[in-house]
Amino acid sequence: MIRGWYIGASGMNAQQNRLDTISNNLANVDTTGFKKEIPVSKEFSELLLRRVQADGQYSNSQGSFDVAPIVGTIGLGVETNELYTDFSQGSFKNTDTKTDFALGGEGFFAVQTPAGERYTRNGNFHLGKEGILLTKEGYPVLGENGAIHVPDDKFYVNQDGMIYTKDDSTLVDRVKVVRFENERYLKKQGSSLWNTTKFSGEPHIAEGDERPKLLQGYTETSNVNVVNEMVQMIEVNRAYEANQKSVQTEDSMMETLWSKVVTVNR
Repeated sequence: MIRGWYIGASGMNAQQNRLDTISNNLANVDTTGFKKEIPVSKEFSELLLRRVQADGQYSNSQGSFDVAPIVGTIGLGVETNELYTDFSQGSFKNTDTKTDFALGGEGFFAVQTPAGERYTRNGNFHLGKEGILLTKEGYPVLGENGAIHVPDDKFYVNQDGMIYTKDDSTLVDRVKVVRFENERYLKKQGSSLWNTTKFSGEPHIAEGDERPKLLQGYTETSNVNVVNEMVQMIEVNRAYEANQKSVQTEDSMMETLWSKVVTVNR
């Protein structure tokens, strides 16, 4: 019976983690370039149940067979294994702002932070006082030759990321767009930024067919579906209540058991 407490408690804990993830997804439904997270759970090892009577082997003319047959298995609970990031494409929002960029496909913008180079899908940029293209947090957006300097907002960018001045069509730089061997293992850093891990691999500049199209005057919206998240929230609440009821039932059974045993032994 004590095992039942732990099984129910592990289920409640896993559902709480799911609820926290759903809440975070809903909180970022309007965050540009946000990618929703999906909690992945795994079960603990199962116990193999066998009949305890006449345990051993029985021999006959055809050989031997087990006289303690398998009754079945019993699970030992569940735990949250990982938070899987869904990198599916969000929709495009037209802003008509020259400093807003969106990527149509897999890839990331590169930005320079005090902690080093980081990566983002949030293309809601602006021009700083020195004519440097910046993120909302003030981090320089990187081109393939370093920070991107433009004289004013009179510039245009083609789908390959080439930045030209509007007056004389002078090439300024090319927006640095990177890819990774295993993007699913990138680590979130906050402020729409991502960092590499040993499993994601190092970034490389996207070229050819693997390079996404760059759209100027657009931003990518979050890929969170509010209706789906609300439905999942209802499912989580019901699953949490079911696990809670199982713990309460186990507690009631244990109370009855001990009260009966004490009464009989007296």
